[in-house]
Amino acid sequence: MPPELTVAEPPTTPATGDIHPPVQSARRRWRRPVPVAAGLVAAWLVPLVVHALHRDWLLPPLVLLATASVLRGGRTLLDRLVLAVALLLGAATAGGLLFAVWPWGMRPVPLTGAALTLVVLAAAALRRRPRLPRPGWVDLFPVAGTTGMMIYLSAPWERVHDLAGQLTILIRGEDNLRHLALFDVIGRLGGYAFVDTAAAKDVLLPQMLYYPQGWHLVAALLDGFLVPTGTAPRGPEGVGHYAFWTMAGFGLLVLILLWAAQRISGPIHLLHRSALTAVVCALVLGTQLPRLLLSGYPTEVLGLALTVLLAALVGRPVAGTREQFVLLVSLVVAIGFTYYLFLPPAAVLVLCWLLGHWREALRRWVTVLLVGVAGSVLALVAPLLGVLRAKQTEALDIGGGVEARTEAWRALIWLGGIVGVALLVQVRRADPAWRRWLIVSAVGVALSLGIAGYNDASGVEPGYYFIKSTHLATALLIVGTAAVVRLLPAPRRGRSWRAVTASVAGVLGAGCATVVAVVLCGVTGWHPSMLVANEQTWTERWVHQELHLPSKEAWVCAEAQRRYPDQPGVTTLMLDRGSYRPYLETLCLSTLQGTTARTAPGVYDMVFQEPWRTHQMVERVRGPIRFISADPTAGRRVHWILVNYPALRQRVTWVPLNVAECDVLPTNLPTETDKSSEATPAVPACPPAP
Repeated sequence: MPPELTVAEPPTTPATGDIHPPVQSARRRWRRPVPVAAGLVAAWLVPLVVHALHRDWLLPPLVLLATASVLRGGRTLLDRLVLAVALLLGAATAGGLLFAVWPWGMRPVPLTGAALTLVVLAAAALRRRPRLPRPGWVDLFPVAGTTGMMIYLSAPWERVHDLAGQLTILIRGEDNLRHLALFDVIGRLGGYAFVDTAAAKDVLLPQMLYYPQGWHLVAALLDGFLVPTGTAPRGPEGVGHYAFWTMAGFGLLVLILLWAAQRISGPIHLLHRSALTAVVCALVLGTQLPRLLLSGYPTEVLGLALTVLLAALVGRPVAGTREQFVLLVSLVVAIGFTYYLFLPPAAVLVLCWLLGHWREALRRWVTVLLVGVAGSVLALVAPLLGVLRAKQTEALDIGGGVEARTEAWRALIWLGGIVGVALLVQVRRADPAWRRWLIVSAVGVALSLGIAGYNDASGVEPGYYFIKSTHLATALLIVGTAAVVRLLPAPRRGRSWRAVTASVAGVLGAGCATVVAVVLCGVTGWHPSMLVANEQTWTERWVHQELHLPSKEAWVCAEAQRRYPDQPGVTTLMLDRGSYRPYLETLCLSTLQGTTARTAPGVYDMVFQEPWRTHQMVERVRGPIRFISADPTAGRRVHWILVNYPALRQRVTWVPLNVAECDVLPTNLPTETDKSSEATPAVPACPPAP
């Protein structure tokens, strides 16, 4: 196989001295003020017309295409669209600092008009006439692979048809509820919660006020194009919207992994592209990555997608130093606002690119300096708020489960060993992309080993953030399987015995690689995945989860939301059997009612043992309290408190979720300290629902 000499993408336009007259004439026409003025008018007229026709959902694709038409990196339409996504995500996450303070919030028309205006001005400043490359047949593989994967992974959401069913899926990943609350608040505020803390602190859990909010902002921003202005879904109506954007984020991750693997591999045979697509999909299904859906980690999913995209641009840069650096900085900014655990390796990768292209960077030193300084400042906003205001560095010492830790080490050892050897073999090729990806993979693995070393030095087992960091290393190594596929024999054209032998060997090699990956990753179910510690993969646990009946917590939350709407100024808390179940139910109900800030004192940092937990709720929550009892035993606890502490009757009430509880709750309970024969005043066991 001949060596590849491609260092980066070839320029999409000829050098200045070789410009043909028609292209030169077109560029000169684009410099004139008339096309620019027409473009600026269209930038606002088109969104106004589309909005008047109630077709706002067409505006995001329009902005994406317009942005892609001004870029010049990428050989195919998919390349250009992926690069445009990188640029827009960086602009959107940085623009979130402005959305909460300017008068239009995240309304579709002002956002689209401002975005298209910037595109027109950028095209005029860069003297670029908008144009898009033709779709390439190589685009089919990432798109088809992503489509098939998301159809399969969306199966649980297709099987639920009511609120209780949707909540059953969300509650299995407890973090989903907090992310749903933040998604709802940002949609209502029209910008980052930490920008308008005065408005957010009354409706948002304090622990989430300075949490990285890039994913939530992007999801809420795009969601505003799907619903009429001023009718943003809230409460139960917002659950389906949140679920859609979590799946869309995972779909973006799958697309980026497939696209990056194809990009790093360079020009390869059609058979190898098919095998590479199958291998990447099998590894996604057979690793911990689907656990991100089950556990409710949408921010990490987007952070992974952004970091893998940045790594792909470092491994095989686009043509043009200025555009390459702007794309890298844009991704760094988006990572900083979305999931800044991945910010250090992202910064190291950008630094590696600068060191490897220092001559080109010096020729564009003004752009590098200005864009680099501005991007660094923006990328550090969320991390500094999290460290200085929320003390989130303390989470580095949080432990993790034995199963997750075992799977993390398996990914590093098995994938790291196989892909590392293949990359070392590929380094002998003339294509420098393999040497770069070896460095990229080493940076990803070094992050995991660094956190593990820090945990060991702190006297704790490598835990939560070690496991998170191995997700990034796993994603980078999955892309690196392109090096393994490139070692397979390639078919040859011709009828000679050598060509026939090479073709047969190529077909057998691609088939064997696909079968081995599918079987060893547990996709078929015949063999457990070598990368997970359970007989069932995370994909199987996600796709085949039990949904024919809603979980008890989901049913209680949905029923309480239906029967007992929020009362302004009253803190509603759920009581049920045990301690963890009412914790989930209260968290769920407060999320649907938008009262997570109000219920926080009665939910977090509590003694998880009854009856002390109920007593602690009464002591910690100030103002009126409404207990909703989903279990007769829990109702007795509140009844006992009201009997023994009559002063609490002024601010504490309780209602049963099930009317049948009235038959088992007494109307009068004596106090433990009352030794007299005088009867204790009766307390109604089933007060009327407010």
